[in-house]
Amino acid sequence: MKLTGAQAMVKALELEGINIIFGYPGAAICPFYDALLDSEITHVLTRNEQGAAHSASGFARVTGKPGVCVATSGPGATNLITGIATAYSDSIPMVAITGQVSLELIGRDVFQEVDTTGATAPFCKHNYLVKDVRELPRIIKEAFHIASTGRPGPVVIDVPVDIQTQKLDFNYPETVEIKGYKPNYKGHPQQIKRIAEAISKSKTPVICAGGGVVTAEATDIMTSFAEKCGIPVVTTLMGIGAIEGDHPLNLGMLGSHGVFAANYAVNRTDLLILIGARVGDRALGTAEKIAEKAKIIHIDIDPAEIGKNVSTAIPVVGDAKLILEALSSVIQPGDTSDWVKEVKRVKAEKLEKPKAGDKDTVNPRLVISLLSERLDTSAILATEVGQNQIWAANNFTAKRPGAFITSGGLGTMGYGLPAAIGAKLGSPDSTVVIVGGDGSFQMSMPEMGTIKQSKIGIKILILNNSRLGMVREIQKNKYNRRYSQVFMNDNPDFVKLAEAYGFQAEKITADSQINAALDRFLADDSTYLLECIVDPDEPTI
Repeated sequence: MKLTGAQAMVKALELEGINIIFGYPGAAICPFYDALLDSEITHVLTRNEQGAAHSASGFARVTGKPGVCVATSGPGATNLITGIATAYSDSIPMVAITGQVSLELIGRDVFQEVDTTGATAPFCKHNYLVKDVRELPRIIKEAFHIASTGRPGPVVIDVPVDIQTQKLDFNYPETVEIKGYKPNYKGHPQQIKRIAEAISKSKTPVICAGGGVVTAEATDIMTSFAEKCGIPVVTTLMGIGAIEGDHPLNLGMLGSHGVFAANYAVNRTDLLILIGARVGDRALGTAEKIAEKAKIIHIDIDPAEIGKNVSTAIPVVGDAKLILEALSSVIQPGDTSDWVKEVKRVKAEKLEKPKAGDKDTVNPRLVISLLSERLDTSAILATEVGQNQIWAANNFTAKRPGAFITSGGLGTMGYGLPAAIGAKLGSPDSTVVIVGGDGSFQMSMPEMGTIKQSKIGIKILILNNSRLGMVREIQKNKYNRRYSQVFMNDNPDFVKLAEAYGFQAEKITADSQINAALDRFLADDSTYLLECIVDPDEPTI
Protein backbone atom coordinates (compact mmCIF):
# COMPACT_ATOMS: atom_id res chain seq x y z
CA MET A 1 0.00 0.00 0.00
CA LYS A 2 1.60 3.26 -1.18
CA LEU A 3 1.02 6.06 1.29
CA THR A 4 2.62 9.38 2.09
CA GLY A 5 4.34 9.68 5.44
CA ALA A 6 1.41 11.75 6.71
CA GLN A 7 -1.09 9.15 5.57
CA ALA A 8 1.03 6.46 7.19
CA MET A 9 0.97 8.38 10.49
CA VAL A 10 -2.83 8.56 10.41
CA LYS A 11 -3.18 4.93 9.37
CA ALA A 12 -0.88 3.83 12.20
CA LEU A 13 -2.97 5.75 14.74
CA GLU A 14 -6.10 4.03 13.43
CA LEU A 15 -4.44 0.60 13.72
CA GLU A 16 -3.48 1.44 17.31
CA GLY A 17 -7.18 1.98 18.05
CA ILE A 18 -6.85 5.72 18.56
CA ASN A 19 -10.15 7.52 17.99
CA ILE A 20 -9.47 10.88 19.68
CA ILE A 21 -6.38 13.09 19.49
CA PHE A 22 -5.68 16.58 20.81
CA GLY A 23 -3.68 19.21 19.00
CA TYR A 24 -3.04 22.49 17.29
CA PRO A 25 -1.96 22.73 13.62
CA GLY A 26 0.90 24.65 12.04
CA ALA A 27 2.90 24.69 8.82
CA ALA A 28 5.33 21.87 9.69
CA ILE A 29 2.52 19.47 10.59
CA CYS A 30 0.08 20.48 7.84
CA PRO A 31 0.56 17.30 5.72
CA PHE A 32 -0.57 15.25 8.72
CA TYR A 33 -3.62 17.46 9.24
CA ASP A 34 -4.49 17.16 5.55
CA ALA A 35 -4.36 13.36 5.78
CA LEU A 36 -6.44 13.48 8.96
CA LEU A 37 -9.41 14.81 6.96
CA ASP A 38 -9.81 11.35 5.40
CA SER A 39 -9.89 9.59 8.78
CA GLU A 40 -12.62 8.84 11.32
CA ILE A 41 -10.29 9.98 14.12
CA THR A 42 -11.79 12.87 16.10
CA HIS A 43 -9.41 15.80 16.49
CA VAL A 44 -9.95 18.16 19.44
CA LEU A 45 -8.62 21.66 18.76
CA THR A 46 -7.29 23.01 22.04
CA ARG A 47 -6.50 26.68 22.59
CA ASN A 48 -2.85 26.04 23.41
CA GLU A 49 -0.51 23.14 22.70
CA GLN A 50 0.09 22.69 26.43
CA GLY A 51 -3.66 22.16 26.74
CA ALA A 52 -3.41 19.42 24.11
CA ALA A 53 -0.80 17.55 26.16
CA HIS A 54 -2.78 17.91 29.39
CA SER A 55 -5.99 16.80 27.65
CA ALA A 56 -4.18 13.75 26.29
CA SER A 57 -3.04 13.06 29.85
CA GLY A 58 -6.58 13.30 31.24
CA PHE A 59 -7.82 11.02 28.45
CA ALA A 60 -5.13 8.46 29.28
CA ARG A 61 -5.90 8.62 33.01
CA VAL A 62 -9.53 7.53 32.52
CA THR A 63 -9.16 5.14 29.57
CA GLY A 64 -5.84 3.45 30.37
CA LYS A 65 -4.83 3.94 26.73
CA PRO A 66 -2.04 6.28 25.60
CA GLY A 67 -3.28 9.80 24.97
CA VAL A 68 -2.13 11.41 21.72
CA CYS A 69 -1.26 15.07 21.23
CA VAL A 70 -0.01 16.82 18.10
CA ALA A 71 1.76 20.14 17.52
CA THR A 72 3.81 21.89 14.90
CA SER A 73 7.53 22.67 15.06
CA GLY A 74 9.19 25.43 17.08
CA PRO A 75 6.80 27.13 19.52
CA GLY A 76 4.18 24.44 18.98
CA ALA A 77 6.60 21.79 20.19
CA THR A 78 7.97 23.90 23.04
CA ASN A 79 4.45 24.63 24.26
CA LEU A 80 3.94 20.86 24.52
CA ILE A 81 6.99 20.48 26.73
CA THR A 82 5.34 21.28 30.08
CA GLY A 83 2.59 18.77 29.33
CA ILE A 84 5.14 16.11 28.37
CA ALA A 85 7.14 16.71 31.56
CA THR A 86 3.92 16.57 33.60
CA ALA A 87 3.01 13.20 32.10
CA TYR A 88 6.55 11.91 32.69
CA SER A 89 6.49 12.87 36.37
CA ASP A 90 3.21 11.04 36.92
CA SER A 91 3.89 8.02 34.66
CA ILE A 92 1.06 8.77 32.21
CA PRO A 93 1.15 6.97 28.82
CA MET A 94 1.26 9.49 26.00
CA VAL A 95 2.47 9.77 22.40
CA ALA A 96 3.35 13.32 21.37
CA ILE A 97 3.74 13.93 17.62
CA THR A 98 5.49 17.10 16.52
CA GLY A 99 6.19 18.55 13.12
CA GLN A 100 9.74 19.57 12.26
CA VAL A 101 11.43 21.59 9.52
CA SER A 102 12.72 19.70 6.48
CA LEU A 103 15.65 17.36 7.08
CA GLU A 104 18.12 19.42 5.05
CA LEU A 105 17.28 22.53 7.09
CA ILE A 106 17.73 21.01 10.53
CA GLY A 107 20.52 22.75 12.42
CA ARG A 108 20.37 25.98 10.41
CA ASP A 109 18.14 27.91 12.83
CA VAL A 110 15.47 28.37 10.19
CA PHE A 111 11.95 29.64 10.88
CA GLN A 112 10.23 27.71 13.70
CA GLU A 113 13.06 25.25 14.25
CA VAL A 114 13.92 23.88 17.69
CA ASP A 115 15.74 20.74 18.75
CA THR A 116 12.63 18.94 19.96
CA THR A 117 14.28 15.59 20.65
CA GLY A 118 17.14 17.27 22.51
CA ALA A 119 14.78 19.44 24.53
CA THR A 120 12.47 16.59 25.58
CA ALA A 121 15.08 13.87 26.20
CA PRO A 122 15.39 14.49 29.98
CA PHE A 123 11.67 14.08 30.66
CA CYS A 124 10.20 11.62 28.21
CA LYS A 125 10.50 7.86 28.21
CA HIS A 126 11.94 7.87 24.69
CA ASN A 127 11.93 10.05 21.60
CA TYR A 128 12.51 9.79 17.88
CA LEU A 129 13.57 12.12 15.06
CA VAL A 130 12.30 10.44 11.89
CA LYS A 131 14.96 10.56 9.15
CA ASP A 132 13.61 7.90 6.79
CA VAL A 133 9.94 7.73 5.83
CA ARG A 134 10.19 3.93 5.64
CA GLU A 135 10.87 3.85 9.39
CA LEU A 136 7.60 5.58 10.33
CA PRO A 137 5.46 2.43 10.85
CA ARG A 138 8.09 0.80 13.07
CA ILE A 139 8.68 3.97 15.06
CA ILE A 140 4.99 4.58 15.74
CA LYS A 141 4.46 0.95 16.75
CA GLU A 142 7.44 1.15 19.10
CA ALA A 143 6.27 4.48 20.53
CA PHE A 144 2.91 3.11 21.62
CA HIS A 145 4.55 -0.02 23.03
CA ILE A 146 7.08 1.94 25.06
CA ALA A 147 4.51 4.48 26.28
CA SER A 148 2.13 1.82 27.62
CA THR A 149 4.40 -0.93 28.96
CA GLY A 150 6.58 -1.17 32.05
CA ARG A 151 6.38 2.14 33.85
CA PRO A 152 4.16 4.16 31.48
CA GLY A 153 5.26 7.55 30.19
CA PRO A 154 5.35 9.94 27.24
CA VAL A 155 7.13 9.18 23.96
CA VAL A 156 7.88 11.94 21.43
CA ILE A 157 7.96 11.47 17.65
CA ASP A 158 9.45 14.44 15.75
CA VAL A 159 8.56 14.23 12.03
CA PRO A 160 10.15 16.60 9.47
CA VAL A 161 7.66 18.07 7.04
CA ASP A 162 9.37 16.52 4.00
CA ILE A 163 9.16 13.08 5.60
CA GLN A 164 5.40 13.60 5.83
CA THR A 165 5.14 14.18 2.06
CA GLN A 166 7.42 11.37 0.88
CA LYS A 167 5.90 8.00 -0.04
CA LEU A 168 6.47 4.53 1.33
CA ASP A 169 5.14 1.01 1.01
CA PHE A 170 3.06 0.91 4.19
CA ASN A 171 3.23 -2.26 6.26
CA TYR A 172 2.43 -1.93 9.96
CA PRO A 173 4.34 -4.30 12.27
CA GLU A 174 2.33 -6.74 14.39
CA THR A 175 4.96 -7.10 17.10
CA VAL A 176 7.72 -5.06 18.69
CA GLU A 177 11.26 -6.17 19.47
CA ILE A 178 13.45 -3.56 21.14
CA LYS A 179 16.88 -4.60 22.32
CA GLY A 180 17.45 -3.74 25.95
CA TYR A 181 13.80 -2.97 26.66
CA LYS A 182 12.35 -5.88 28.62
CA PRO A 183 10.19 -4.67 31.53
CA ASN A 184 10.13 -7.13 34.40
CA TYR A 185 6.58 -7.92 35.48
CA LYS A 186 6.95 -10.94 37.75
CA GLY A 187 8.57 -10.26 41.08
CA HIS A 188 11.41 -12.50 42.22
CA PRO A 189 9.89 -15.49 44.12
CA GLN A 190 12.52 -15.34 46.88
CA GLN A 191 11.86 -11.65 47.49
CA ILE A 192 8.11 -12.28 47.61
CA LYS A 193 8.76 -15.00 50.20
CA ARG A 194 10.83 -12.53 52.26
CA ILE A 195 7.98 -10.00 52.14
CA ALA A 196 5.53 -12.62 53.38
CA GLU A 197 7.83 -13.48 56.29
CA ALA A 198 8.31 -9.82 57.22
CA ILE A 199 4.56 -9.18 57.21
CA SER A 200 3.84 -12.23 59.37
CA LYS A 201 6.31 -10.93 62.00
CA SER A 202 5.24 -7.27 61.87
CA LYS A 203 3.15 -5.80 64.70
CA THR A 204 2.49 -2.39 63.13
CA PRO A 205 2.63 -2.70 59.31
CA VAL A 206 1.46 0.04 56.93
CA ILE A 207 0.87 -0.04 53.18
CA CYS A 208 1.71 3.15 51.31
CA ALA A 209 -0.15 3.04 47.99
CA GLY A 210 1.09 5.25 45.17
CA GLY A 211 -0.13 5.98 41.67
CA GLY A 212 1.46 2.75 40.46
CA VAL A 213 -1.28 0.77 42.21
CA VAL A 214 -3.90 2.55 40.10
CA THR A 215 -1.85 2.24 36.90
CA ALA A 216 -1.32 -1.48 37.44
CA GLU A 217 -5.06 -1.99 38.05
CA ALA A 218 -4.05 -3.50 41.38
CA THR A 219 -6.58 -1.67 43.56
CA ASP A 220 -8.88 -4.65 44.17
CA ILE A 221 -6.11 -7.10 45.01
CA MET A 222 -4.36 -4.53 47.22
CA THR A 223 -7.57 -3.88 49.15
CA SER A 224 -8.28 -7.57 49.64
CA PHE A 225 -4.65 -8.13 50.65
CA ALA A 226 -4.85 -5.33 53.23
CA GLU A 227 -8.10 -6.81 54.59
CA LYS A 228 -6.66 -10.31 54.75
CA CYS A 229 -3.54 -9.18 56.60
CA GLY A 230 -5.11 -6.43 58.69
CA ILE A 231 -2.82 -3.71 57.35
CA PRO A 232 -3.83 0.00 57.38
CA VAL A 233 -3.35 1.86 54.09
CA VAL A 234 -2.11 5.38 53.47
CA THR A 235 -1.93 6.90 50.01
CA THR A 236 0.21 9.42 48.22
CA LEU A 237 -1.45 12.24 46.28
CA MET A 238 -1.28 10.14 43.10
CA GLY A 239 -2.48 7.08 45.00
CA ILE A 240 -5.85 8.59 45.93
CA GLY A 241 -8.43 6.07 44.70
CA ALA A 242 -6.12 3.08 45.16
CA ILE A 243 -8.44 2.12 48.02
CA GLU A 244 -11.97 3.42 48.48
CA GLY A 245 -11.97 6.70 50.34
CA ASP A 246 -14.35 5.50 53.05
CA HIS A 247 -12.78 2.05 53.52
CA PRO A 248 -12.16 1.34 57.24
CA LEU A 249 -8.46 0.63 56.61
CA ASN A 250 -7.89 3.81 54.58
CA LEU A 251 -6.15 6.39 56.76
CA GLY A 252 -5.97 9.02 54.01
CA MET A 253 -3.17 10.91 52.29
CA LEU A 254 0.19 11.18 54.01
CA GLY A 255 2.88 13.82 53.75
CA SER A 256 3.36 17.52 54.37
CA HIS A 257 -0.18 18.24 53.20
CA GLY A 258 -1.68 14.97 54.36
CA VAL A 259 -3.89 14.06 57.29
CA PHE A 260 -2.81 13.36 60.86
CA ALA A 261 -3.81 9.67 60.98
CA ALA A 262 -1.78 8.77 57.89
CA ASN A 263 1.36 10.49 59.16
CA TYR A 264 0.83 9.06 62.65
CA ALA A 265 0.77 5.51 61.28
CA VAL A 266 3.82 5.96 59.03
CA ASN A 267 5.87 7.41 61.87
CA ARG A 268 5.03 4.50 64.17
CA THR A 269 5.19 1.58 61.78
CA ASP A 270 7.75 -1.21 62.05
CA LEU A 271 7.16 -2.28 58.43
CA LEU A 272 6.38 0.20 55.65
CA ILE A 273 5.25 -1.46 52.41
CA LEU A 274 5.65 0.97 49.51
CA ILE A 275 3.69 -0.07 46.42
CA GLY A 276 4.00 1.94 43.21
CA ALA A 277 5.19 5.04 45.06
CA ARG A 278 8.35 6.97 44.24
CA VAL A 279 8.94 8.31 47.77
CA GLY A 280 8.67 11.97 46.82
CA ASP A 281 9.69 14.63 49.34
CA ARG A 282 6.12 15.90 49.76
CA ALA A 283 4.93 12.44 50.75
CA LEU A 284 7.89 11.12 52.74
CA GLY A 285 10.15 14.06 53.44
CA THR A 286 11.64 12.24 56.45
CA ALA A 287 11.96 8.93 54.63
CA GLU A 288 15.41 8.11 55.96
CA LYS A 289 14.31 8.78 59.55
CA ILE A 290 11.37 6.41 59.02
CA ALA A 291 13.77 3.83 57.58
CA GLU A 292 15.92 4.07 60.70
CA LYS A 293 13.18 2.55 62.85
CA ALA A 294 11.12 0.62 60.28
CA LYS A 295 11.88 -2.03 57.72
CA ILE A 296 11.08 -0.77 54.20
CA ILE A 297 9.61 -2.96 51.47
CA HIS A 298 9.46 -1.32 48.05
CA ILE A 299 7.47 -2.82 45.18
CA ASP A 300 7.79 -0.96 41.87
CA ILE A 301 7.84 -1.66 38.14
CA ASP A 302 10.74 0.77 37.71
CA PRO A 303 14.00 -0.51 39.26
CA ALA A 304 15.41 3.05 39.17
CA GLU A 305 12.92 4.13 41.84
CA ILE A 306 13.88 1.50 44.38
CA GLY A 307 16.49 2.78 46.78
CA LYS A 308 16.60 6.19 45.11
CA ASN A 309 15.10 8.16 47.98
CA VAL A 310 14.97 5.71 50.89
CA SER A 311 17.00 2.72 52.05
CA THR A 312 15.09 -0.43 51.19
CA ALA A 313 15.37 -3.71 53.09
CA ILE A 314 13.36 -5.82 50.63
CA PRO A 315 13.19 -4.49 47.05
CA VAL A 316 10.95 -6.17 44.50
CA VAL A 317 10.81 -5.12 40.85
CA GLY A 318 7.65 -6.00 38.97
CA ASP A 319 3.99 -5.39 38.34
CA ALA A 320 2.13 -4.53 41.54
CA LYS A 321 -0.90 -6.63 40.64
CA LEU A 322 1.08 -9.77 39.86
CA ILE A 323 3.25 -9.40 42.97
CA LEU A 324 0.26 -8.87 45.27
CA GLU A 325 -1.47 -11.89 43.76
CA ALA A 326 1.62 -13.99 44.42
CA LEU A 327 1.88 -12.62 47.96
CA SER A 328 -1.75 -13.35 48.69
CA SER A 329 -1.24 -17.02 47.87
CA VAL A 330 1.63 -17.51 50.35
CA ILE A 331 0.97 -15.01 53.14
CA GLN A 332 0.41 -16.12 56.72
CA PRO A 333 -0.87 -12.94 58.41
CA GLY A 334 0.27 -11.99 61.88
CA ASP A 335 -1.89 -10.45 64.58
CA THR A 336 -2.30 -6.72 63.93
CA SER A 337 -5.65 -6.23 65.65
CA ASP A 338 -4.31 -3.91 68.37
CA TRP A 339 -2.51 -1.81 65.77
CA VAL A 340 -5.61 -1.49 63.58
CA LYS A 341 -7.68 -0.46 66.62
CA GLU A 342 -5.08 2.16 67.52
CA VAL A 343 -4.93 3.85 64.10
CA LYS A 344 -8.70 3.73 63.72
CA ARG A 345 -9.01 5.45 67.10
CA VAL A 346 -6.53 8.15 66.08
CA LYS A 347 -8.33 8.64 62.79
CA ALA A 348 -11.68 9.04 64.53
CA GLU A 349 -10.27 11.45 67.12
CA LYS A 350 -8.59 13.66 64.54
CA LEU A 351 -11.32 13.54 61.92
CA GLU A 352 -12.83 16.99 61.69
CA LYS A 353 -15.80 17.17 59.39
CA PRO A 354 -16.03 20.62 57.78
CA LYS A 355 -18.76 22.78 59.30
CA ALA A 356 -20.66 25.76 57.99
CA GLY A 357 -19.69 29.14 59.37
CA ASP A 358 -21.31 32.54 59.36
CA LYS A 359 -18.59 34.51 57.54
CA ASP A 360 -19.06 36.28 54.21
CA THR A 361 -16.88 33.65 52.57
CA VAL A 362 -17.16 29.98 51.63
CA ASN A 363 -15.36 27.19 53.49
CA PRO A 364 -13.50 25.37 50.69
CA ARG A 365 -13.35 22.11 52.64
CA LEU A 366 -17.10 22.18 53.18
CA VAL A 367 -17.99 22.83 49.55
CA ILE A 368 -15.75 19.99 48.35
CA SER A 369 -17.09 17.63 51.04
CA LEU A 370 -20.70 18.40 50.10
CA LEU A 371 -19.84 18.10 46.41
CA SER A 372 -18.26 14.70 47.07
CA GLU A 373 -21.42 13.46 48.77
CA ARG A 374 -23.46 14.35 45.69
CA LEU A 375 -21.20 12.70 43.09
CA ASP A 376 -21.88 9.13 42.06
CA THR A 377 -19.33 6.34 41.64
CA SER A 378 -18.63 7.14 37.99
CA ALA A 379 -17.79 10.82 38.65
CA ILE A 380 -14.30 12.20 38.05
CA LEU A 381 -12.71 15.09 39.95
CA ALA A 382 -9.77 16.89 38.37
CA THR A 383 -7.82 19.57 40.19
CA GLU A 384 -5.50 22.42 39.48
CA VAL A 385 -2.42 22.90 41.67
CA GLY A 386 -2.16 24.89 44.89
CA GLN A 387 -4.38 25.11 47.94
CA ASN A 388 -7.35 23.95 45.87
CA GLN A 389 -5.52 20.68 45.13
CA ILE A 390 -4.91 19.89 48.79
CA TRP A 391 -8.41 20.92 49.91
CA ALA A 392 -9.76 18.57 47.24
CA ALA A 393 -7.37 15.73 48.06
CA ASN A 394 -8.28 15.73 51.74
CA ASN A 395 -12.03 16.29 51.42
CA PHE A 396 -13.05 14.42 48.27
CA THR A 397 -13.92 10.76 48.82
CA ALA A 398 -12.67 8.82 45.80
CA LYS A 399 -15.04 5.92 45.29
CA ARG A 400 -12.93 4.14 42.68
CA PRO A 401 -9.51 4.25 41.00
CA GLY A 402 -9.25 6.99 38.40
CA ALA A 403 -11.83 9.19 40.13
CA PHE A 404 -9.19 11.74 41.18
CA ILE A 405 -6.97 13.38 38.56
CA THR A 406 -4.21 15.82 39.44
CA SER A 407 -0.65 16.83 38.66
CA GLY A 408 1.37 15.25 41.45
CA GLY A 409 5.04 15.07 40.51
CA LEU A 410 5.49 18.32 38.60
CA GLY A 411 2.69 20.29 40.26
CA THR A 412 1.63 21.99 37.04
CA MET A 413 -0.71 24.94 37.38
CA GLY A 414 -3.12 24.96 34.46
CA TYR A 415 -3.30 21.17 34.32
CA GLY A 416 -6.80 20.62 35.65
CA LEU A 417 -9.11 22.21 33.08
CA PRO A 418 -7.58 20.62 29.95
CA ALA A 419 -7.15 17.32 31.82
CA ALA A 420 -10.87 17.45 32.65
CA ILE A 421 -11.61 17.92 28.95
CA GLY A 422 -9.63 14.80 28.10
CA ALA A 423 -11.29 12.89 30.93
CA LYS A 424 -14.78 13.85 29.74
CA LEU A 425 -14.03 12.82 26.18
CA GLY A 426 -12.55 9.56 27.45
CA SER A 427 -15.50 8.89 29.75
CA PRO A 428 -18.44 10.82 28.28
CA ASP A 429 -21.04 9.32 30.62
CA SER A 430 -19.19 10.49 33.75
CA THR A 431 -19.81 13.75 35.54
CA VAL A 432 -16.45 15.55 35.35
CA VAL A 433 -15.67 18.34 37.82
CA ILE A 434 -12.61 20.57 37.78
CA VAL A 435 -11.62 22.26 41.05
CA GLY A 436 -9.27 25.22 40.62
CA GLY A 437 -8.02 28.29 42.38
CA ASP A 438 -8.41 31.68 40.71
CA GLY A 439 -4.69 31.75 39.89
CA SER A 440 -4.28 28.27 38.47
CA PHE A 441 -7.58 28.45 36.59
CA GLN A 442 -6.32 31.47 34.67
CA MET A 443 -3.33 29.45 33.46
CA SER A 444 -5.63 27.52 31.09
CA MET A 445 -8.79 29.63 31.10
CA PRO A 446 -8.98 29.85 27.27
CA GLU A 447 -9.65 26.11 27.15
CA MET A 448 -13.26 27.02 27.86
CA GLY A 449 -13.28 27.62 24.12
CA THR A 450 -12.32 23.98 23.63
CA ILE A 451 -15.19 22.92 25.87
CA LYS A 452 -17.64 24.96 23.83
CA GLN A 453 -16.36 23.80 20.44
CA SER A 454 -16.30 20.17 21.58
CA LYS A 455 -19.85 20.49 22.93
CA ILE A 456 -19.11 18.74 26.21
CA GLY A 457 -20.22 19.41 29.76
CA ILE A 458 -17.59 20.22 32.39
CA LYS A 459 -18.40 21.39 35.92
CA ILE A 460 -15.98 24.19 36.88
CA LEU A 461 -15.61 24.98 40.59
CA ILE A 462 -13.39 28.01 41.30
CA LEU A 463 -12.18 28.61 44.85
CA ASN A 464 -11.41 32.31 44.58
CA ASN A 465 -9.30 33.87 47.33
CA SER A 466 -7.77 36.50 45.00
CA ARG A 467 -4.37 35.15 45.91
CA LEU A 468 -1.70 32.72 44.81
CA GLY A 469 -2.70 31.03 48.03
CA MET A 470 -0.02 28.42 48.58
CA VAL A 471 2.83 30.76 47.66
CA ARG A 472 1.35 33.41 49.94
CA GLU A 473 1.26 30.82 52.73
CA ILE A 474 4.94 29.99 52.17
CA GLN A 475 5.81 33.69 52.29
CA LYS A 476 3.79 34.03 55.49
CA ASN A 477 5.45 31.10 57.26
CA LYS A 478 9.00 31.24 55.91
CA TYR A 479 9.58 34.84 54.77
CA ASN A 480 8.23 36.82 57.71
CA ARG A 481 5.02 37.83 55.88
CA ARG A 482 6.98 39.65 53.18
CA TYR A 483 4.38 39.10 50.47
CA SER A 484 5.69 39.37 46.94
CA GLN A 485 3.56 39.04 43.78
CA VAL A 486 0.83 36.87 45.28
CA PHE A 487 -2.12 39.28 45.17
CA MET A 488 -4.73 38.91 42.41
CA ASN A 489 -7.30 41.46 43.51
CA ASP A 490 -8.02 42.50 39.93
CA ASN A 491 -9.25 39.13 38.73
CA PRO A 492 -11.78 39.12 35.90
CA ASP A 493 -15.46 38.54 36.53
CA PHE A 494 -15.42 34.76 36.14
CA VAL A 495 -19.20 34.54 35.95
CA LYS A 496 -19.42 37.00 33.06
CA LEU A 497 -16.49 35.27 31.40
CA ALA A 498 -18.27 31.91 31.50
CA GLU A 499 -21.46 33.51 30.24
CA ALA A 500 -19.50 34.95 27.31
CA TYR A 501 -18.85 31.35 26.25
CA GLY A 502 -22.54 30.55 26.64
CA PHE A 503 -22.16 28.65 29.93
CA GLN A 504 -24.29 28.94 33.05
CA ALA A 505 -22.48 30.48 35.99
CA GLU A 506 -22.97 31.94 39.45
CA LYS A 507 -21.00 33.22 42.43
CA ILE A 508 -21.62 32.41 46.10
CA THR A 509 -20.18 34.14 49.15
CA ALA A 510 -21.44 32.16 52.17
CA ASP A 511 -21.69 28.59 53.40
CA SER A 512 -25.47 28.90 53.62
CA GLN A 513 -25.59 29.15 49.83
CA ILE A 514 -23.59 25.99 49.08
CA ASN A 515 -26.29 23.32 49.00
CA ALA A 516 -28.66 25.14 46.66
CA ALA A 517 -25.79 26.20 44.41
CA LEU A 518 -24.48 22.61 44.15
CA ASP A 519 -27.96 21.44 43.19
CA ARG A 520 -27.95 23.87 40.27
CA PHE A 521 -24.31 23.06 39.50
CA LEU A 522 -25.04 19.34 39.07
CA ALA A 523 -28.58 19.57 37.70
CA ASP A 524 -27.66 18.34 34.21
CA ASP A 525 -24.64 17.56 32.04
CA SER A 526 -24.11 21.06 30.68
CA THR A 527 -21.09 23.17 31.53
CA TYR A 528 -21.57 25.21 34.69
CA LEU A 529 -19.13 27.50 36.49
CA LEU A 530 -19.52 27.99 40.23
CA GLU A 531 -17.30 30.63 41.82
CA CYS A 532 -16.86 30.41 45.59
CA ILE A 533 -15.34 33.38 47.39
CA VAL A 534 -12.81 32.03 49.90
CA ASP A 535 -11.14 33.82 52.81
CA PRO A 536 -7.59 34.80 51.69
CA ASP A 537 -6.31 33.72 55.12
CA GLU A 538 -7.80 30.21 54.85
CA PRO A 539 -4.88 27.81 55.46
CA THR A 540 -4.09 24.79 53.32
CA ILE A 541 -4.12 22.42 56.31
